[in-house]
Amino acid sequence: MSARPVIGIATQTLEAIPGQVPLAWVMGQKYVRVLTSVGAVPWIIPLLPDDEATLRLIYEKTDGIFLTGGVDMEPSTYGETRHELCGKTDPARDATELTLLRWAMADRKPVLGVCRGIQVINVAAGGTLYQDLTAQRPEGIKHDYFPPAEGCTRNSLTHKVRVERNSRLGRIIASDEASVNSMHHQGIKALAPGLMPTAFAPDGLIEGVEGANGQFLLGVQWHPEELAESDPLMRRLFSTFVAAVTDSRS
Repeated sequence: MSARPVIGIATQTLEAIPGQVPLAWVMGQKYVRVLTSVGAVPWIIPLLPDDEATLRLIYEKTDGIFLTGGVDMEPSTYGETRHELCGKTDPARDATELTLLRWAMADRKPVLGVCRGIQVINVAAGGTLYQDLTAQRPEGIKHDYFPPAEGCTRNSLTHKVRVERNSRLGRIIASDEASVNSMHHQGIKALAPGLMPTAFAPDGLIEGVEGANGQFLLGVQWHPEELAESDPLMRRLFSTFVAAVTDSRS
């Protein structure tokens, strides 16, 4: 057994440009680099929803699953019709990540999700999403600080979250409050059974969840990978995850 745990990361579809670029799978380097910096071996997983046998063999080589940010989830995955402001989706990614996550939940394999990742966790466990926060939750604060709008960068701290101190997230953050970046226009609507809310935006939107059964199943709505170099507590999210993955193998 390798001393370094293997963390699976599903890719995202890059559409073909006819005559120039073929259909491809991609994933941002930042996610890979932050995991390697805390001792993990990232395994980039192709989107194979129509080849479950191969996907299962890949899954069995992993010790944990990391769910990254990305495009919107297809509303049919949580039983809703498409809102006019729902953005670009990637059905192959939805299907692949939901399959990986349901296997991991059944096996109690450690999972960490960020941004879109917390939404995938909620949907896989039976919850729903706001398809556009501005339209469907107009009383809320601004969440969609997508760079370079309003002079923001990916590590701009745009609001605080209240953290439940007695939660796993609270013990990692070691505080009941954290300043975070915010680059999402969707969010958790109905929280799934079996998940506990652990962090909240100033408008009450759930921005942190974890499993209620003791499994390391943790999701946050912000992008800690963009903050890990400057904030030791955000880096601790990843090091704690990798430590849990390592412990789960013994």
